[in-house]
Amino acid sequence: MPRHALLIDGLGTLVSLAPPAPELRDELAARFGIEVSLQEAGRALGAEIAYYRAHMGQGRDGESLDALRRRCAEVMREALPPSARLAAVGTEALTGVLLRALRFDAYLDARPALLRARAAGARVVVVSNWDVSLAEVLERVGLAPLVDAVVTSAAVGAAKPARAIFEHALGLAGVGAEHARHVGDSLEEDIRGAEACGIAAVLLRRDGGAPPPDGVPTIASLAELDWT
Repeated sequence: MPRHALLIDGLGTLVSLAPPAPELRDELAARFGIEVSLQEAGRALGAEIAYYRAHMGQGRDGESLDALRRRCAEVMREALPPSARLAAVGTEALTGVLLRALRFDAYLDARPALLRARAAGARVVVVSNWDVSLAEVLERVGLAPLVDAVVTSAAVGAAKPARAIFEHALGLAGVGAEHARHVGDSLEEDIRGAEACGIAAVLLRRDGGAPPPDGVPTIASLAELDWT
């Protein structure tokens, strides 16, 4: 049966996060004269990312997202080596440093894959566990013109693998589950979540990784996604 909608994950599937520790280290040194090691920057960002993942659903709109980012910056501050210079940096300034350290890029196979899907007549909906800034990220990396809709867990109030986020995406795509395909890099969030809604799913394993369970369609690159 032909598929008429491509539902596709964001981070790890369409976009990657460049290593943020070097950016954070350099920004702290250049702007505030705060010297930290690469390892110290990495530990601080690890704490920030863990906090963000646990609270990303709170970034539901511009105001709540700004508040979440400020809290993330303070979590990062607490995980950095204490110093008088760091203590003197205001929350807003530190938040700006954090955001500059987080640089997203489109995978090289993302744009061609979206173009193929659209050429085949499929509507493209990004479905991601993310705050509401995802649409802006896709705009910055040049993928937004190839996407018909963006669905985030923060906006919907439900994160993959919940049915609600997939059902919302199907509604925006204007198709039933039997006419959609979902692609993502998480076996539990993407594959199990989509399959529970009756959506055919494909697992993306860019790094190879452990073999998936038998019967799970798997690709190593979006170049392998066939829409003919």
